[in-house]
Amino acid sequence: MWAAAPLLLLLPLLLLPLARLCRRGAARLEPAGRAVLITGCDSGFGHLLALRLHRLGFTVFAGCLCPGGDGARRLQREAGGAGRLRVLQLDVTRARDVRAAKELVLSHLPERGFWGLVNNAGISTFGETGWLPMETYEKFADVNLLGSIRTTLAFLPLLRKYKGRIVFMSSIIAYFTLGNGIYSMTKAAIEKFCDALRLEMKKFGVQVCIIQPGNYARSTKIQPPLSAEEIWSELSEEEKAVYNKEYIQERANFFNSILSEGSANGNEVVDAMVDALTSPAPKARYMVAKLKEKVLVFVCALFPTVVMDSVLSYALSK
Repeated sequence: MWAAAPLLLLLPLLLLPLARLCRRGAARLEPAGRAVLITGCDSGFGHLLALRLHRLGFTVFAGCLCPGGDGARRLQREAGGAGRLRVLQLDVTRARDVRAAKELVLSHLPERGFWGLVNNAGISTFGETGWLPMETYEKFADVNLLGSIRTTLAFLPLLRKYKGRIVFMSSIIAYFTLGNGIYSMTKAAIEKFCDALRLEMKKFGVQVCIIQPGNYARSTKIQPPLSAEEIWSELSEEEKAVYNKEYIQERANFFNSILSEGSANGNEVVDAMVDALTSPAPKARYMVAKLKEKVLVFVCALFPTVVMDSVLSYALSK
């Protein structure tokens, strides 16, 4: 087996041109009569994707944390009221919400059935490891990781039946972290879950895709800026004895500057999500990022850890 390893490594490179020709030549999916469920549609990518898929002709179930909130109401207005876009209550941390969402989808399935699940819901924050209490780690794992798994397991029978698609929202932060290890941790975990699921679902004709955006903080508003005072007030007495307010201010300025540099064009990411749902040969991973972000991923993947640590330590020091 291991003697054939070099050939196995070369095989994808040899098949890549053929795969690209197939992607160009095959017909794209016909959306009419197919249903897609999206989580996290109150704002950000989920909101944009729900509207885009609705315009394309899909029947869209838009899961919102606050179905009576401004984001959900705006979504309904922009979609033109009732019809093929239906807003529903969906907190991915609550099993009863997921069950109710499945029942609603089953009772309103269009003629071609359930085509896609988009696990988009997520939360983010920054802070060094000891700054965040255990309750915050549990909350992030429940929303970003277990929430996606919980929803996927519920809809897997439907996806197998209709040979549909599952799309997961990851991030380039799955490869490295710049002070937001709690978010990076959950995205790295979801990548491994997807890798296992993608291989297992091939025999059923279900395709699994991962979206890896770069910094789109201005588009999604997933992480609001935090002041040094807000961070300081949440620290335990033990952490306050280690860090001073000047250091906290420096870190807050650094993190907030990263947020302000994020792209405001969320439609770039939505384009990738639409391709994952409609392409005859979708990619396993869609990285939507700036060149410098892709370079960081490249360095992280191919160079020794000490090199990446040096690069990130330099960035943090600046």
